[in-house]
This record gives sequence, C-alpha cells and structure tokens, in this order.
Amino acid sequence: MTTPTTPAAQPAAAPAALVLEDGTTYRGRAYGATGTTFGEIVFSTGMTGYQETLTDPSYHRQIVVMTAPHVGNTGVNDEDPESGRIWVSGYVVRDPARRVSSWRARSSLGEELAAQDVVGISDVDTRALTRRLREEGVMRAGIFSGDDLVRDGYPRPVEDLVAQVQAAPQMAGADLAREVSTTQAYTVEPRGEHAGRTPVATVVAVDLGIKSMTPVRLAERGVRVVVVPQASTIADVEAALPQDGSPCGVFFSNGPGDPGAASHEVELLRAVLDRRIPFFGICFGNQILGRALGYGTYKLGYGHRGINQPVLDRTTGKVEVTAHNHGFAVDAPVFADGGSPAVSDAPHDGGRYGRVVVSHVGLNDQVVEGLTCLDLPAFSVQYHPEAAAGPHDAAYLFDRFLGLMTDTASWPPALRTAPATPHDTEENH
Repeated sequence: MTTPTTPAAQPAAAPAALVLEDGTTYRGRAYGATGTTFGEIVFSTGMTGYQETLTDPSYHRQIVVMTAPHVGNTGVNDEDPESGRIWVSGYVVRDPARRVSSWRARSSLGEELAAQDVVGISDVDTRALTRRLREEGVMRAGIFSGDDLVRDGYPRPVEDLVAQVQAAPQMAGADLAREVSTTQAYTVEPRGEHAGRTPVATVVAVDLGIKSMTPVRLAERGVRVVVVPQASTIADVEAALPQDGSPCGVFFSNGPGDPGAASHEVELLRAVLDRRIPFFGICFGNQILGRALGYGTYKLGYGHRGINQPVLDRTTGKVEVTAHNHGFAVDAPVFADGGSPAVSDAPHDGGRYGRVVVSHVGLNDQVVEGLTCLDLPAFSVQYHPEAAAGPHDAAYLFDRFLGLMTDTASWPPALRTAPATPHDTEENH
C-alpha cells in the first residue's frame, strides 16, 4: 500500500475565505480543491466518522463545519464510504491532520477532497463559527480560494463575495432527493448467517439519499432489500414486493432538501399507507410520513447533526444516544396536558389514517424524533439507526420493523415512559 503524502511535502496552501450571507468572513487556507463553492452552512458535532459524513447524500448542497478541531488523522479508505462519492458542497475544518495514521488509509483526506473537486478551507476558528450559526441560525455561505479571491490582480472586495453568496439558492423549498437517488433498482440479498437462505421478509427501500449501510442492516437480519429510485410509482413498488403473501414492507430512506417540496414522495407513501403495507422511515422518511399523515414541517434554527444526540423512546422508556443529520422537523403534538405523550388524529383527509403518537422525543429541545401510527402498520424515526460510525443504541429499530412485517397483529407497541415535562427552547416554535 502506498503511504499517503503529508502536507509538509507539498507547497503551502493557497489563501481562502469563508463568507456567510450576513457578511461575516473568516480567512484561512485552501483545503482540498481550490476554487469557489456555495451551500447552506451547517455544523456537525461528531468527533469520528468524518468519511461517513462526507459521503452521506443528505449533505447534498451543504457546506459542513466540523466542530472537532482535529480532522483527517485516519485518512480515507475504501471500506467506510456511505455512497459512491462525496456529497458535501464544501468542508470547513480547524486543524487538518499533518499525516495519516491508519493502516487502512489509501489517501489523505485533503487529497480525496481535491480528487473529487470538493472546495474546503482550514485554519478557521470553528468554535467562533459554530457559535455564530447557533446564535443566528444556518445560512447560505461560500468558500473562495486561490485565483477566485483575486480580480485584475487585486483582492476581490468582500461585498462582491457576499453578493455571490446571497444569489445562491436557499435550502427552504429545495426538492433534492431526485438529484441523489439511484437511477436503477438493485437488490441486496440476506447476508451473514442468513446468506443463501430464503429471505425472512422482502423490503422495498425507496432511495431518497440512502446510505449503503441501511440495506446492509436489514440484510443482516435475513431481509431481501430491493432499492428503487425516488421517482418510483406505487405500481413499481408493488411489482417489487412478493406476491405469495410472505412478509414484506416498504422503507423510505434519509435524504436532502425540504420535505415541504417532496410532493411525489408524500403521494407515494399515502398509496403505501392506503394498502396497509408495513412501513418504516428514517430521517427524511420520517418527515415524509409526517406530511403524508397531514402534519406540517418546519425548518430548525440550526438543526441536529452529529453522533451524540439524546432521544427518549417512549415505547421503552430508554434514552438512546443517536446519530442525526436534519435541518427540518415534523410539527406534531408532543405533549398532552400534564406532560404525558399526546395522541392526535392524523389531520389528512378527515383523519382517515387514524391516531398517531410522537414515539421519540429529542431531549435537548423536545423536537419530534419519531412517529408511530396506532391504527396503521407504520412508524418512523428522525435519526439514523444504521449509524456505521456509531453509536448503535438504535439498531433495535430494524428488529422492530422486522417484527412489524412478520407479526402485524402485535402492532402498535405500548408506551412505557413516565410523563415528561415540556419546556420551550429557541428551536421550538
């Protein structure tokens, strides 16, 4: 294996600037490719798993700020990517590793960013930047480096850079799942101890930005997973399901963009619910379930991104440490009088989908982190139970989905949590 080169053996990085749409500017050095990039700037609190973050399609059109100060020491390998490419539109770090220290690495992180033409910036005070995003909320930003900071031999005025940032598209209203979805269906067969055996169930997974580990987690449980494109119709979904009456279900994945713009996905899921096909959704899939049931969605001030978010599962009474990546949330009743879980009638079409409970709650801000239908075989969570980089507290949700498909009579799970006390936060509205 070739040992990756270190920055010490390379020329000094070009100057770079990170410009927020409010005019705030941070100066640093180019990291990865040089040039210009735009996106919604967000921060991730994960201290590990940067390769999984970079290759998560949910980060499409976003500039990611790493709050961990030292990034890149394990380099880049061929085992950890969650998709076939890096999806972030830009990358911001404080202190990139000066050398790679992992036997699995095939290149450095900086080299990989450059190879995939991802514009980044280093030597930025990411603590100050994160604090500003927490106080002001996420916003559009641009990274400019090298020759793109110069015009006619003179430094470009900041006002010129800000104007370009303000002309970039907003995340609100963006319909992006179609841009990251597979174009062809493919199948992931049961693996591990289930390899070569008859599947215990078949799941049609609608790819809205699916990560590679998600079908693997199902396949490890003996499930055959047929991954289909975002544009699939209910006829496409039904054609991929077994016709012999064996256990089956439909899964909606994570993905980028504004759930308020995902009209096709909402109508597809309503067709699934109307047929009472067991359903499980994560992240974007949770927001789509919320919209299909008739609830609204709204944009969080700065979202949840990282691998250390505490969530209460009201069906077990346990607190899970979970992996998140979302900037939108479902607007559904969380608490009834006295702080007990609220049970509400799904608003769509006069309540035809029956009763719904918020089954998972974010403990930092009381945001909806999961929905469970009490009169339909359907549930969802806002976070990532597959979490290749960890934590793995929520892996049991795949078992819950398998149980739903194989024993629908046992649905829904009972709530076991004691009442909690709601409190207002800056992200609640």
